[in-house]
Amino acid sequence: MPRANQASARPTQGKLNKFVKQQPRTSATKERRPFNHQSRPKIRRNGGFSPFQIRLVHSILSEVLTEGKPLDKAYAIYFAKVKLEPVEQGFIIRQINAMFRRLSFYAYCACLKRPSDFARHVNRLIVCYCADQGWELPDLDCGEGFDRSHLSQRIGQARNDELLNQGCPQWLNNLGQKELGAKWPTERAALCSEPKRYIRVNTLKTDRDTLASRLSDEGVVTRPVKGIPTALEITSSCALFRTQCFKEGLFEQQDAGSQRIAAFCEVAPHQRVIDACAGAGGKTLHLAALMQNKGQLIALDTAAWRLEELKKRARRAGVSNIEIRPVDSSKILKRLYDSADRVLIDAPCSGTGVLRRTPDSKWRDSTAYLKELQHTQAQILERDCNLVKVGGLLIYSTCSILPSENHNQIATFLAQHPDFSLIDEVQMLPSEGTDGFYMAKLRREAPVATSTEAAQAPTESIEPQNTHAE
Repeated sequence: MPRANQASARPTQGKLNKFVKQQPRTSATKERRPFNHQSRPKIRRNGGFSPFQIRLVHSILSEVLTEGKPLDKAYAIYFAKVKLEPVEQGFIIRQINAMFRRLSFYAYCACLKRPSDFARHVNRLIVCYCADQGWELPDLDCGEGFDRSHLSQRIGQARNDELLNQGCPQWLNNLGQKELGAKWPTERAALCSEPKRYIRVNTLKTDRDTLASRLSDEGVVTRPVKGIPTALEITSSCALFRTQCFKEGLFEQQDAGSQRIAAFCEVAPHQRVIDACAGAGGKTLHLAALMQNKGQLIALDTAAWRLEELKKRARRAGVSNIEIRPVDSSKILKRLYDSADRVLIDAPCSGTGVLRRTPDSKWRDSTAYLKELQHTQAQILERDCNLVKVGGLLIYSTCSILPSENHNQIATFLAQHPDFSLIDEVQMLPSEGTDGFYMAKLRREAPVATSTEAAQAPTESIEPQNTHAE
């Protein structure tokens, strides 16, 4: 999800907008069993959920649908309570993410008409998901009004409805049609699919072929990504973060599209580079590797706790040229004015390009929040463009596919700043195989004097030449 240096980039930190309403505890809520991680039976391996997994899935779903927590926070809560084998934990995460990608599909199959019903009938959602996967249906109390004998019929109906089958809420469909027009149906379908898993090779410590070989020795199957020399796609189910390669800092998990952004910045050793919205530092670490640990790389963010995570990651990656500076006053930025060869603004955004990785955020109507985000993006551009020296590059990036946050934002900025010129811009779309990202590269030119400034400028005195021979 996008990083932010002024405000949170994710609208998912609050309650589910138009999705969950807190309900009084009624008889319908008795289906929710408290999760007891100590009463775990043997895990079933022949497909589908075991009884233990069903209780865990139920608890995580309820945490999101009833309590309004972001899905990643719910994972953190429950996986801290019970230690699962990495493969099993990955299985649980994949299934729950798949449920959220098509939540409206399963709600229809479960005969749930109102968003407030979702939280009170989690068992129905689980049963419908199992039916859609072709698994044995779990013996769960689904309450009155739910007839399992009609389940296959309702699944067939939902599959024939394009929006339901792709799990696209109406607000998102309206927004996509407005912003992308004829391109939207293709991107809508892509956002419903399971994302690929990529890692970035840490070239400070190894190269792609060597890393692929070492991961293979640890049982991790990979393949190189064409056109992105630092990217490997993970093609096997594996405990990636328990490998010795990860412990040695040989790679970071990062989408292949995201890896293109640091390369787009054209950094070089011995430059001064500023990552203005560094966050936890995924792109910062990539910039450091491209700089070969030489030069000055300044990581800025208003959230000091995000930068603490960057410190840990930098140590593991063997990065030594990063200076971490929390932005707690305007003085921090003013000291850096007109000094940077490169400035990266990885701006807070709607995250529409990464919805398949944050599927719960689809069910929070963020159209009202979008205007606020666009205002924040413009403010950050206006403020941080001053960090670039004449001849330097300003790079603006988002994980959005909406022109209003991307091309239009840059067009407005350029109209107001004649001392910047557009060098290149790229829009990556989910249908192309990676997540959706935008990046624009601008050069700061020497300021152009206005007519008033030219009139006021001192002129050099020129003596008339004597053209006659003496």
